[in-house]
Amino acid sequence: MNSISYPKSFEAWRPLARKLLLAEVRPQELLWQAPDQVGLFVEESDFKPSNKAAPKIPKAFLDLARTVSCHRSGDQWALLYSLLWRLTHGERHLLAISTDPELHPVRSMAKSIGRDIHKMHAFVRFRKVGEDPETKREQFVAWFEPDHRIVRLASPFFRKRFASMDWSILTPDECVHWDGEKVYFSEGVDKSKAAGSDAFDDLWRTYYRSIFNPARLKVKAMQSEMPKKYWKNLPEAEVIRELITSSSDTTKEMLEAPSSPEKPVPKNDYLKKLQSLDEKA
Repeated sequence: MNSISYPKSFEAWRPLARKLLLAEVRPQELLWQAPDQVGLFVEESDFKPSNKAAPKIPKAFLDLARTVSCHRSGDQWALLYSLLWRLTHGERHLLAISTDPELHPVRSMAKSIGRDIHKMHAFVRFRKVGEDPETKREQFVAWFEPDHRIVRLASPFFRKRFASMDWSILTPDECVHWDGEKVYFSEGVDKSKAAGSDAFDDLWRTYYRSIFNPARLKVKAMQSEMPKKYWKNLPEAEVIRELITSSSDTTKEMLEAPSSPEKPVPKNDYLKKLQSLDEKA
């Protein structure tokens, strides 16, 4: 049994997996472990590749592996290598078998990461921290705590959406920055490095109050879309409990409010012609 340390990224896993494949190392011969566990059993071997040409890998698998590599569990590495081995050893159509006992959990991981990326896109809140004295571009910082290591997968959205301002998104795993010309990454930081509240927080609260419809309130559905774990970093979350508590009274007031008077039908020759046709019919 060969002990292999979890790679830090897809870019680190890919050449390692290629090396293992060319050395004809079977999945059953590997024990994938967290870095602090490697060495408890067998040290990582110096695998010697064979003279075989590197096999062709389906792009769909590489795309799946790139996504799943962001999963926080570490369980993906053994599954991905096993799937890779099978794809290159006679099971070329493996990705079409959705019920496969190894492919199914990998697909589930990919869905979980997709949801996490969606939440990051929805719940990042930038706060203004200053202005560049030379470029006059406004500078913003946001704090987010993703479930998985998705910063690099999620960053293209922010690059496109907020291209006109300089910004940084800080997370415990990794930080992403945009300076108007390029995106770059740095080590993760503690929440204490994040910016405090600013005037935009009031705008978020005002906006949320304006779109809140107490007559359509479904608390469970709302918490499903906006889980409570995100509330601590959302300025509008400060008014959620208040709006939920007052929703019954607000709905009652809406129902008791007098209806607006019916507006007269506008004078229009075309409408008159249609009305006359209906009467003749």
